[in-house]
Amino acid sequence: MDFNVKRLAADAGTLFSRAVQFTEEKLGQAEKTELDAHLENLLCRAECTKQNTERIMKQTEVLLQPNPNVRIEEFLYEKLEKKVPTRMNNHEVLGLSMIESGSEFGPGTAYGNALIKCGETEKQIGGAEREFIQSSAINFLTPFRNFLEGDFKTILKERKLLQVKRLDLDAAKTRLKKARVPDARAVAEQDLRMTQSEFDRQAEITRLLLEGVSSTHAHHLRCLTDFVEAQTTYYAQSYQYMVDLQKQLGSFPSTFSSNNNQSSSSSGGASISVPTIPLSASMLSPSPGLGLSGFHELRNSSGSRKARVLYDYDAAGSSELSLLADEVTWDWG
Repeated sequence: MDFNVKRLAADAGTLFSRAVQFTEEKLGQAEKTELDAHLENLLCRAECTKQNTERIMKQTEVLLQPNPNVRIEEFLYEKLEKKVPTRMNNHEVLGLSMIESGSEFGPGTAYGNALIKCGETEKQIGGAEREFIQSSAINFLTPFRNFLEGDFKTILKERKLLQVKRLDLDAAKTRLKKARVPDARAVAEQDLRMTQSEFDRQAEITRLLLEGVSSTHAHHLRCLTDFVEAQTTYYAQSYQYMVDLQKQLGSFPSTFSSNNNQSSSSSGGASISVPTIPLSASMLSPSPGLGLSGFHELRNSSGSRKARVLYDYDAAGSSELSLLADEVTWDWG
């Protein structure tokens, strides 16, 4: 019991001397032991690394998930150690909407078929985006977060302990200066040697931890390379999906050239490039199969014929014309 009381009293005395030393330093009434320049530079570099790591990580999270409400929800699930519910991303939602709309218009129509193809491509892009986000979270964000929550917290702890040891050292120096009695001076000198040894040991521990920031930079560089590779893969896949979609849509006819020409003439002479398909005489002349079932023919007094298309027709070659249902064509043959 007496030992605990003495220990408590000694700890209280140490805390009091630290508080006095800290206050006198702030008031300019006591000397302060300065850290060596190398250690100060290491501390500045560690703090700079921490600030920039936080900034990069924050902006990367915004890139991967622009919705702040979803980010907060995912953060809470992570803190509660619960699985984040799976949700569709924007590309997947758009793709599903296009597929449903295309199905309502009818897969047999040109517009409905195009919507379905676009929707399937959007879903593929959404899948590629999901893989990119998962890869970036594991290979890029996680190492950054581990540094902030692990290594840097250890550095902060040891730096705080170094500050405490420095206060003890400066307090011991102050007591030695004030000691006049030989016995008191001998005790103060012994106390100074002990606090100096503890300060030097803590400074070395802190220095070793701070020098480890160089390894952190090298690790983060590898993580950055992985992030760039994942981003390159995502954009390359998305580009290829869109190129394939563009080729598929290129096979669809442009049946609204007349409407576009009318729009261009009424818009102040703006030039609009409209793709056209040359007319084929074989298509306009009623073939046995197509003339009876595919067209409704009307003949006027000038001898020309007007045919209304009853259903969609995809051209079998360059000599034919692709047509849509309800489209009207003329034959002056």
